[in-house]
Amino acid sequence: MFLHANLAKKAPMSSLVSAVEVDLDLIRRFDQSGPRYTSYPTADRFIEAFGAEAYESWLSRRNVGGVQRPLSLYVHLPFCNTICYYCGCNKVVTRDKSKGDVYLKHLAAEISLQSSALSDHDSRVEQMHWGGGTPNFFRIEQLAGLFHDLRNNFDMDPNGEYSIEIDPRYADAAYIMQLRDLGFNRISMGVQDFDSEVQRAVHRIQSESLTMELIAAARSCGFQSVNSDLIYGLPKQTLVSFDRTLARVIDASPDRIALYNYAHLPHLFKPQRRINEADLPAPDTRLKLLGLAIKRLTDAGYVYIGMDHFAKADDSLAVAQRQGRLHRNFQGYSTHADCDLLALGVSAIGGIGPTYSQNFRGLDEYYECLGRNILPIMRGIELTADDLLRRAVIHTLMCHFALSKESLAISYLIDFDSYFATELTELREFEQLGLVNLDEEWITVTPKGRLLVRNICMVFDRYLHHDRERRRYSKVI
Repeated sequence: MFLHANLAKKAPMSSLVSAVEVDLDLIRRFDQSGPRYTSYPTADRFIEAFGAEAYESWLSRRNVGGVQRPLSLYVHLPFCNTICYYCGCNKVVTRDKSKGDVYLKHLAAEISLQSSALSDHDSRVEQMHWGGGTPNFFRIEQLAGLFHDLRNNFDMDPNGEYSIEIDPRYADAAYIMQLRDLGFNRISMGVQDFDSEVQRAVHRIQSESLTMELIAAARSCGFQSVNSDLIYGLPKQTLVSFDRTLARVIDASPDRIALYNYAHLPHLFKPQRRINEADLPAPDTRLKLLGLAIKRLTDAGYVYIGMDHFAKADDSLAVAQRQGRLHRNFQGYSTHADCDLLALGVSAIGGIGPTYSQNFRGLDEYYECLGRNILPIMRGIELTADDLLRRAVIHTLMCHFALSKESLAISYLIDFDSYFATELTELREFEQLGLVNLDEEWITVTPKGRLLVRNICMVFDRYLHHDRERRRYSKVI
């Protein structure tokens, strides 16, 4: 159930203006670990009892009842030529390109199995994203073959949004043009930081001039959207050096900017053990880096969408937020709330109907399943009525910073204040600090509370109430 249209009609106008206010004292007070809520329940709650058979059952009947929901595809391409020490993604670092051929062969088998499990006339794709890893690890001919397999198995909307992540270190202007010719119309380029000392500390030496050249090439060959990723909190990062990076990125004028907090979790991600912890910015400096970035980006005209994301005011994300149509899934913020997310590739996570599922994380298990003609589902979950309700609350707050109690009550047949009596009591502390406004009809996150929206949403997370162990999550700031 989606409440966004109702939200856009009734929300207080102040809640639809994506202002953000930085209060460092409050951020220090609430800087704890917590989920990013690309899903609810979060992926660590998935269970192995939900396997391929359960997944196929939901896939085959996802449009029972006559409502034709389009698809969004996520394709995970895990290979990287070199390792970036900060990275927490599921990746395979190799220079052996033949491993890519083996992977694409198995990915083609999964594409065929997934499309075969769909019911007739149920393969309309409106959105697609290729991530990694480094998708441009592959030669353009290999990517063309993958795109061909997808077109043969799915009904690709000619007006759809088709995006790809690239590492500028392994591309040139000709490669960018070839990606456009394949059918991609949105592109995301990792920048992280242009400072040479920071780049050496994280083992990612990336030419500023090449990055700018590729951004210009993407614009010249007709990409509808060019996005850049930045990270704050990296080793050797200073306010002065990061300010220079921000200035250069703003000069390049990408349509969207993702500003991620570096999550130092060496107990979970072995490459991070190569980072000298003494080189990491002090906690107070990290917060000042965030404050600097927000000021520079908003002064340059970017709208704060929420959870690390900024966009130009005319970008489709900003427009969807103003219109109450913004959605959140495993790819972050999305404009396609009506799509089921079908995930392809090792470790990929998707959502079909009231379910989530994840493929095996390791190549051996992934290949073994496909060799037996079985979908490589490692784990998943079928959401309860309570999960669906809480997901609606959390995602509405994360996308729109405002929630209509009446909309939830009507959609889920509950008395909101009674159902969430405990949670509303917990929110009183946030209200007293000026982070939320609570009244009879609305919960509204204030500009001061928007950077802490994860903390606010954690109040509604039933699983966290039963499990206070949060080391598995990143810091909220």
